[in-house]
Amino acid sequence: MDVEILARLQFAFTISFHYIYPPLSIGLGLLLVVMEGIYLRTGNKIYETMTRFWVKIFALIFGIGVATGIVMEFEFGTNWAVYSKYVGDIFGSALAAEGLFAFALESGFLGVLLFGWNKVSPKVHFISTLGVSFGSIFSAIWIVVANSWMQTPAGYKIVREGLFARAEITDFWAMVFNPSSIDRLTHVLLGAFLAGAFLVMSVNAWYILKGKYKEIAEPGFKIALIAATAFSLLQLISGHSSADGVAINQPEKLAAFEGHYDSSAVADMYVFGWVDDENQKVSGIAIPKLLTFLIHQDFTTPIKGLNAFPVKNRPGNVNLIFQTYHLMVSLGMIMIGLSLFGLFMLLRGRLFNSKWLMWIFVFSVLFPQIANQIGWFSAELGRQPWIVYGLLRTSDAISKSVSASEIWFSLILFTIVYSFLFLLFIYLLSKKILSGPYSYSEESHRSRQKEVLSGEYN
Repeated sequence: MDVEILARLQFAFTISFHYIYPPLSIGLGLLLVVMEGIYLRTGNKIYETMTRFWVKIFALIFGIGVATGIVMEFEFGTNWAVYSKYVGDIFGSALAAEGLFAFALESGFLGVLLFGWNKVSPKVHFISTLGVSFGSIFSAIWIVVANSWMQTPAGYKIVREGLFARAEITDFWAMVFNPSSIDRLTHVLLGAFLAGAFLVMSVNAWYILKGKYKEIAEPGFKIALIAATAFSLLQLISGHSSADGVAINQPEKLAAFEGHYDSSAVADMYVFGWVDDENQKVSGIAIPKLLTFLIHQDFTTPIKGLNAFPVKNRPGNVNLIFQTYHLMVSLGMIMIGLSLFGLFMLLRGRLFNSKWLMWIFVFSVLFPQIANQIGWFSAELGRQPWIVYGLLRTSDAISKSVSASEIWFSLILFTIVYSFLFLLFIYLLSKKILSGPYSYSEESHRSRQKEVLSGEYN
């Protein structure tokens, strides 16, 4: 493999592994606000115990997320030095804002969230929960702004020429609110909220199946199910809006999403299929002219296909982009259907007695995780061959002094270390789940459970 492919592979591996954790912490942080808010409003000990338990899970996720995110900042300098020099003023400002404001806010309130129980008033503790949740969302805002600028640059000018060329901010707010930032931020945050909701449902479904902690698991599951239903439906709207934006700002990416090659023709939408890039054909089941209708609200306006663009400016491996995009959409529809069906069964009073459905919810924690990952794959692969769309090619952004052997060596080390961290995460997460929402000691466990059950649980 050449240096460019290896550098892209290394960054893809490290960021994909890191991205397991931020969506969970963002989604879980929001649910912590809901859980503790219900406790403050009702005084019901059920929700206090529930919040205390999920705070422990949140702390674990947050810690692993921080540890795995630091590496990527160094990769910008080691593997992507030309890119760092070219967009450092812009990309660096967003990352600095994320560290100085968002991460500091989240980390500062985290101490009170974890250790402030019985040391500060319930309202002050709730404020710390709000601060942690808002900090995690604020962090996502700056990261997505930086990435969205790479997709749809705005509010900048290019100074100097050749090897000394670089982008400078001319309008900070135009950079922040670039043409794709709002759509992409909404889509990312909803994906994170779904990740948190499905994690809570998964764990509580397992408790219900095992007949454990039902006084905590059932109301916790209801909260997460309502959240999942709302967020999955909103994600459908957000996805449509994002696709409209891609059609305007990156039409070759949209063409790759659907394997649409004709330079200017009405476009079908595929339910599933397989792209033969060499012969420019797609085999599969398609809904005729649906893509044209969704983009233009009619069945006759043509959509630009891949052949409308120079070969050197088209994304490569169209089939991989097609598959990741359609799998993301399919998982989104599955989450909508599962959430709505779960809500229907809840209203009928049959949800918690349906073991087969509870088992589906146990494993459903994987749905938003996979959808979030492959959604990023399709977005980033679809942007190629540009690292900054229309301005800087990925092949030109690589560090000139780094060698393939050096990247191989670091990639192997990252794989070993990250594998260890993932196993450690799974072990600690399993331990916390198996220990349950009460204290680890059996005596205090029985005492705490008796205290909670003597409260206002219905």
